[in-house]
Amino acid sequence: MKITKFETGDPRKKFEHTLTLHVQRSLNLRQNALEAARTTSNRLLEKNLGKDFYLRLRVYPFHVLRENPLATGAGADRMSQGMSQAYGKPIGSAARVREGQIIFELRVDKANVNLGKEALQRASKKLPCSCKVMVQ
Repeated sequence: MKITKFETGDPRKKFEHTLTLHVQRSLNLRQNALEAARTTSNRLLEKNLGKDFYLRLRVYPFHVLRENPLATGAGADRMSQGMSQAYGKPIGSAARVREGQIIFELRVDKANVNLGKEALQRASKKLPCSCKVMVQ
């Protein structure tokens, strides 16, 4: 599952508040986790606000994850070379994030700040780390 959109909502409108989702530690975030977080928060926002918000994913999954499948069972010694020249096949991609880095940025009006917090909290539940929502 690839990330389909990095920006949703209305980017041209000026909003009063900006909410950000920060990671608490450095790690790799796989693209399917980022897409799941984006869709769950976008669904809540579009259902309640229509297009009266601006959600932006601020990281990109550049890092290619690879896997070296090893054969097991009878005759595996003739098919596999083990870890000798083990480059591996690509199985996905991930975004490398540092501690305190912003993953999502959400802009809403003052009346919708609590709904924006809920949307980012739902997004953080889909990510494999603890996150913090900050309001500016």
